[in-house]
Amino acid sequence: QVQLVESGGGLVQAGDSLRLSCAASGRTFRMHTVGWFRQAPGKEREFVAAISRSGGSTDYTDSVKGRFTISRDNAENTVTVYLLMNTLKPEDTAVYYCAAALISSRSARRYDYWGQGTQVTVSS
Repeated sequence: QVQLVESGGGLVQAGDSLRLSCAASGRTFRMHTVGWFRQAPGKEREFVAAISRSGGSTDYTDSVKGRFTISRDNAENTVTVYLLMNTLKPEDTAVYYCAAALISSRSARRYDYWGQGTQVTVSS
C-alpha cells in the first residue's frame, strides 16, 4: 500500500515560484513512477509532469516545460517528490495532485494511488 501527502500550495502572484512536495509512505513506493496532475474548476484533471522510479527520466506537458521541474529524493526511509514551479501564471491555478503508478504514463487512469491535493492559486 502506498500513501501520498501533498504540501506546499498557496496563493501567489504571477511570476512567483512555489515548490510542492509529495511525501510517500509504503515500502513499495520506490518501485513507482510519480506524476503530478492538476485540476482547475470546471475542467478535467490534466497531466503536468512525471518522474521515473530512479529519477533519471522526466516528462512534462508542453505548457509547463521550462518553468516547472520535477525531482525525487529516494532516501532510505522516505521518498519525497518535488514540483518546483517558476514563473507561475494565473492559468496554473488548480488543485495539484501527486500520484503513483507502476508504469510511467500521462494518463490518470494508469495511476493507482493519489494524494488529497493541494491548492495553488496564482493572481494576476
